[in-house]
Order: sequence, then C-alpha cells, then structure tokens
Amino acid sequence: MPDASAGWIGVFLVCFAIGLSGTWLARRYALRRRLLDLPGERRSHAVPTPRGGGIAIVAAMLVALAWMLVTGVAHAKFLLAVGAGLVLISGIGWIDDHRPLAPWPRLAVQAIAAAALAWGLAGEGGSVAGSLIGFVAAMVLVNVWNFMDGIDGIATTQAILAGIAYAVFAWGAPPAWLALGLVAGSLGFLPFNFPKARIFLGDVGSGALGYALAASAAWIAQADWPNAPLLLLPLSAFLVDASLTLAARAVAGQRWWTPHAEHAYQFWARHLRSHQPVAFSFAGWTLLAVLIMFAARNWAGAFIMPVVTAVFVAACAIWTWSRWLRQREEAAGK
Repeated sequence: MPDASAGWIGVFLVCFAIGLSGTWLARRYALRRRLLDLPGERRSHAVPTPRGGGIAIVAAMLVALAWMLVTGVAHAKFLLAVGAGLVLISGIGWIDDHRPLAPWPRLAVQAIAAAALAWGLAGEGGSVAGSLIGFVAAMVLVNVWNFMDGIDGIATTQAILAGIAYAVFAWGAPPAWLALGLVAGSLGFLPFNFPKARIFLGDVGSGALGYALAASAAWIAQADWPNAPLLLLPLSAFLVDASLTLAARAVAGQRWWTPHAEHAYQFWARHLRSHQPVAFSFAGWTLLAVLIMFAARNWAGAFIMPVVTAVFVAACAIWTWSRWLRQREEAAGK
C-alpha cells in the first residue's frame, strides 16, 4: 500500500463526520419507526431509548475500506472479504433491530461472515491455522460485543481503546488504517451514547464492532505471529466478563443465549446506580492491559504467554469477586 498516512488524516475526519451525522440521522429514524429498547428487569437503563445508531459506524468503516481498496489494491481480496463480512454482520443486526430473529439464522450469517474473513486472510498468504483463528475470532467477538453492549458507552469506548491500541501496534502497515476507520466512526457515535445514551448501538453496531476488531487483530497477528497473544490484552475485560458469565449460566442450566442482567458490568451499574463509573473502570483496566501489551512486545516469546495468562487470571479474579458480591447482595435482599 502506498504511504497512506498522509491521506489518512482527511479520511479519519470524513469517517468521524459520517459517524457523527449518521448517528443523528439514525436517531431520528429510530424515533420515527419506534425502534426503542424499553426498560425492564433484563435491561440496565431506566427510560425508553432508540437503538440502531451503530449503522453510522458501519457506514464510516465501509468508507475507510473503500479508500484502502483504492490506495492498496494489493490487499483487495482481504479488504473485499472484510467489507462483505461487515455488510453481512450489520445487515442481519439491522434486521434483528427491526424484528427480533431466532439465534440460528443470526449464527448462520455470522458463520458466513467469519468464513469470508478466513478466506481473506488466506488470500493474504496466511496459514490454515491463521485463517481458522480469524474465523473463531470473528464468531467470538461479534457475540461478545453484542452481549456486553448493555450500559451507556461501554461497548463503544472499549472498541475505541482496542482500535487505537491495534492502530499503534501496527502503525505504518495496512491493519493500522483498518483499525483507525473503526476508531473514527466510533468517536462520531460516542457523544450520542455517553455519558448519557440518547441512542444505543443496536445489533447492527455491536456485531460490526466485534467483527472489525476481529479482522484488525487477525490481520496484525498474521504479520506478527510471535506477538499475536498480546493482541488479546485490549479485549481481556470483555472476553472474561462475557465468557465466565455465559459459562456460569450454562452450568446452572439457564438459557445462556437469552437476554439477562448477570454480567459483572451490569451488577456494578446497579450497585453504583450509575453507568459512567463502570465504563471508566473498564476503560482503566483496558488502558493498563494496553500498556502491558506494549511493554511486553519486545520480550522473548517464552515470557509473552505467562504475561497474557497473568492478566487474564487477574481479570477472572475480579469477575469472581464481583459475582460473590452480587450473590451476597441477592441473598441479603431475600
């Protein structure tokens, strides 16, 4: 790809403007069509709130992908694959925001989008293992971001921080510009979602954020395989809260795929009676994880996995403590 850094300032601003103006338009559309998330025991908000604002982020990312395609035809196969996957993920999410779908059609479309990412990675010269990791990453992160999008600002701020981390990690290489497209569109959306949400991402946006992060991480990992485990660190807060909560629900025999309010972030939002401290706390953890990621980047490979494992063990300990507090509060309230 030619020197993209010169043109990226302008593209970044365009994508930010699309995110900002597109969210404003999406909110007007949602209000007109009565696309509202209503309060309830499985919700963390107190007033009816429009959904579907994430369509603006998708539009911004597609513009970024189009610009990358024009300036970097050598990566055309991968960029087209990511663009197709993004359209599929956001499309099924947009339909679900209008008319809730059963889990299986959503998973089928997600699998097709994940396969598109794997195909694109193979076209970049990746191994079978790398393509498989890309497929798994897409399936996991699309659903993690959907499950974790439950309080004001948390899903968007986590995506922005992870996107910035990936952009800096891959600076000067094409994956950096992909991550920056995600960051720009998300920054345009954020004022409508934090500190007080006037619109939610919706499935159209949460799934797209997860898919874009999976594509960015998988692309970077393919070029820097020894440091690939470090790319998990900016995602650690969401991965741990989502996976342990869903595992606990599955062990308890609950329908783990249905809406609920048992994540650690949801407990803390209720406990503190505010969303903002929780979003800031998650952001603080992610910033610390990002600093560790960069500090460990030049370490010997034998030390990288212990560092990543230690971060995840610490996150698991915090989740376990949060769950203990929640169960104690629930027992006291009976």
